[in-house]
Amino acid sequence: MTGPIGGYFELGLASREAPRYPHAALFQSARAAFLSLLRKGNPQRIWMPRLICDSMLGAAAASGAQIQFYDLTQDMRVADGVHPRESDWLLCVNYLGLCGSACTDALSRFDPRCIILDHAQAYYAAPLPCLATLYSPRKFFGLPDGGLVVSQLPLKDPAGIDTGSFERMSHLLLRLGGPPEAGYEDYRRAEKTLDDVEPKGMSILTRKLLASYDAEGARLRRNANFRRLHEMLGQGNDAAPATDAVDGPLCYPYGPVRPSLRSALLERRIFIPVYWPEVLARVANGSVEERWVSSVLALPCDQRYGEDEMTNMAALVQSLEDSR
Repeated sequence: MTGPIGGYFELGLASREAPRYPHAALFQSARAAFLSLLRKGNPQRIWMPRLICDSMLGAAAASGAQIQFYDLTQDMRVADGVHPRESDWLLCVNYLGLCGSACTDALSRFDPRCIILDHAQAYYAAPLPCLATLYSPRKFFGLPDGGLVVSQLPLKDPAGIDTGSFERMSHLLLRLGGPPEAGYEDYRRAEKTLDDVEPKGMSILTRKLLASYDAEGARLRRNANFRRLHEMLGQGNDAAPATDAVDGPLCYPYGPVRPSLRSALLERRIFIPVYWPEVLARVANGSVEERWVSSVLALPCDQRYGEDEMTNMAALVQSLEDSR
């Protein structure tokens, strides 16, 4: 016999599909995967966009690599003035899953062997020929944690498996059985526990949960929802790309908008995340980075919703904009 028989039942989770990235190394978070990658390659310096979360900067700092910031162009590409040395790496971010052309542009301008593509917000964007690609599936599905890296470097499996997943499940369960407000504080606490970037292997719970989701159905629904929002809000929207460039987006960017629109939507229980608020401390007013944080709304378009929800949300946005 190889294991126990009998006893109480575990949570039943069906495996719906094979892993989307079967050759990926599995970690407790994308930032932990990033740190493991940096320790393996040991670059002297890494170029990073100013529009990046502090957790990724923390992982870079923990590796001992020097951080060199670069600016973005209006279309979210790496700006001029970036000159990586032979020992440098460069991190290029596929923002909101809508900046694939910026990634291919970086690969054409710099040595792909030094480029890490940050696909934390672009789960459905396939890896490109480069040093490594990072993914964060918990931004797309109800997962307590989890990060992936597809890399040309042979990464060793972490010494231990993450055991904190069970403590990060309460907000997911509360959201399943109640309103989003009920589990928000639990969600914030769960996110805080992921500040520990010491690499660990992805937990068994997270692996099973990820395998249980219909990822392809989610991709198609996200695309349809994005298109519906763009049909209603695309005119005059400076933030959204053409819909033919979209595949499995994180959200629908809408802007520029006045700051009060976010709070007006919140009053009507439409919850809009604020991405990269910490960036405002290191960028200039009026910069591309400041505009994305302060005046672009990330409207939800994920697989939980359909055409009716998108139509109603877009109509509300239009109404609030018209009333100002």
